[in-house]
Amino acid sequence: MRVISLSVVLYLFWLALSGYFKPFLLIAGLLSTVAVVLVARRMRLLDSEGHPAHLLPAASTYWPWLLWEIIKAGWSVTKAVLRPTLAISPTLTRVVASQRTPAGIVTYANSITLTPGTITTGVKDTVLTVHAFERGGAIDLEEGGMDARVTRFERGA
Repeated sequence: MRVISLSVVLYLFWLALSGYFKPFLLIAGLLSTVAVVLVARRMRLLDSEGHPAHLLPAASTYWPWLLWEIIKAGWSVTKAVLRPTLAISPTLTRVVASQRTPAGIVTYANSITLTPGTITTGVKDTVLTVHAFERGGAIDLEEGGMDARVTRFERGA
């Protein structure tokens, strides 16, 4: 199943980048895709971390949620910057990640960094050091909502 999934993803990516739809080129792209997937399989690179096809259903809810969080945080940062008094409260905090895998912890750290106003400045085991533009952003992280959402995503739920 993973071989087929990766083949489809790579072929669609090739189509998007090439933009050519002539029969010869479509066949050449398909053969190239198959060759790459077979080489990757022979090299034992088709594992659940290299091509996490099992996370696709969970990604269909996680990515829109993350996009909404980015929009909300971006609006909050914009309001803070445009306020005449520039009432910011930079804060450094530590949060503990409940994810079980290194990929899950990285997803959590990257989700924090993608959200405007917060940036993950360090990771040690499961403890993330985060700089927040405003204290409210740090409090949101400490409450654990994003952590729980990333943990659900990691489990494929």
